[in-house]
Amino acid sequence: MKHLVIVRLSHPASKLKTSQYLKRYFSLDISEDKIYRYLDLLYKEQKDIVQRISYQHTLKILNGIINVVFYDVTTIYFQIDDEDEIRKRGFSKEGRHQNPQIVLGLLVSTDGYPLAYEIHEGNKFEGHTMLPIIDSFRSRYDIKSLVIVADSGLLSKSNINDLQEKGYEFILGARIKNEGKEIKDKILSVRLENGQSFIIDKEPQLKLILSYSDKRAKKDKHNREQGLIKLEKKISSGKLTKSNINNRGYNKYLKLKGDVEISINRAKFEEDARWDGLKGYLTNTSLNKEDVIDNYSHLWKIEKAFRVSKHDLKIRPIFHRLQRRIEAHITINFVAYKIYKELERQLYHKNANISCEQAIEIAKTIYSVYITDPTGGNTSKETLLLNEEQKYLSKLFDF
Repeated sequence: MKHLVIVRLSHPASKLKTSQYLKRYFSLDISEDKIYRYLDLLYKEQKDIVQRISYQHTLKILNGIINVVFYDVTTIYFQIDDEDEIRKRGFSKEGRHQNPQIVLGLLVSTDGYPLAYEIHEGNKFEGHTMLPIIDSFRSRYDIKSLVIVADSGLLSKSNINDLQEKGYEFILGARIKNEGKEIKDKILSVRLENGQSFIIDKEPQLKLILSYSDKRAKKDKHNREQGLIKLEKKISSGKLTKSNINNRGYNKYLKLKGDVEISINRAKFEEDARWDGLKGYLTNTSLNKEDVIDNYSHLWKIEKAFRVSKHDLKIRPIFHRLQRRIEAHITINFVAYKIYKELERQLYHKNANISCEQAIEIAKTIYSVYITDPTGGNTSKETLLLNEEQKYLSKLFDF
């Protein structure tokens, strides 16, 4: 486990290249077959232990309190043609709809420390992935009170009902444009300045919080205008096909006349401008609106977890076919990300002026040599610190 995690952090690659790397740089003869046998052991006996250790460590560094958790999902595609029981075609967050994929759900704490994960079939609706992992997490650690924070992709009537029936508190991103006419009229009737917010009471114990941001308004306007430019280019070039005739994204600005004439519905474009800068949050907590917005703002840390896993740790491509091997591979990445977060935490508390990525890159340049006395046969180990950044890292971690 230790060697596989270290290589995943420093030189993420296939299991064959991992074996070669361990032999070349660590003089460890761990064959590819041995790695695969370990993955089977990891899946069968250790993956739950790994998550428990991560939870206990996170509990320790958060002073024994975990009462807010953040949940999100991503998709991981496979470069194969055929589907199987777990790898199925579905909505891909990476735009690879033609490739079979799996859905990965991740639960993290405040500050983004990983707590638990589950994988699901690639065609499973992401809204159906949240409750199983939340229920399992609460039951496993006997947690009495828990606030779940998730984005609007997890917002559904059934999820809200289930969360309330099971006694969970939650903060969910709201789809404010999908609300009924009465609530939409209330939203648009209020004029907010930058940073202001207000509350709309919905059902008993359920409230909708609205906030406004100048920065978000600028971004919303830019995105709308860019979407309009792309549509206009497609219309003028004649490249607009029937695949565009739907209500997804900025295609809602298309207007059909007769059988073939397509134009831009500019009235709808201008109507959408009224929503620029507005963000909604649906909650049943007793928190004030500022705390609700603040808690939701931490959701970006789980997005960072996915970004680090895909970019730095290279969670994909996954060179496995069997579900147990896929799950074991995900477990290795889960542990690697936990170590990454611990490195990040320690660098912060040491007031270091380098990032995690820089620390890892520096560490990769540090070598040790073993020196054997030809007369007495005694062997000693010496770590070579040849430049200032290597010495700085050595001083930070006292090695």
